[in-house]
Amino acid sequence: QVQLEESGEGLGRTGGSLRLSCTPSGHTSGDYAIGWFRRPPGQEREFVGAITWFGGSADYSDSVKGRFTISRDIPKNTVYLQMDNLKPEDTGVYYCKLQDGDYAFWGQGPQVTVSS
Repeated sequence: QVQLEESGEGLGRTGGSLRLSCTPSGHTSGDYAIGWFRRPPGQEREFVGAITWFGGSADYSDSVKGRFTISRDIPKNTVYLQMDNLKPEDTGVYYCKLQDGDYAFWGQGPQVTVSS
């Protein structure tokens, strides 16, 4: 069983920055990807971006491309979501997801609120 611990600031301002982290624990194959998703108020959960743990290749949704950066710290076994140039529409519950083959594990989803 894999558990994901999320942490990071929850309140931001338009144009500001926030950073979330996601740290997995438990047994994995080592060849997995960690994605970030968010659920805006009253909307469905949507993809934000993802990174492969082994190669460090990242991909982003069009809505955050150029503003958000996903990185990994191998010694700390942690993936970060750096959110810059925040917009009010970035408000939502943010989840990290570890995809290891056919298995998926989710973090608890901290709330991020961006004020104008």
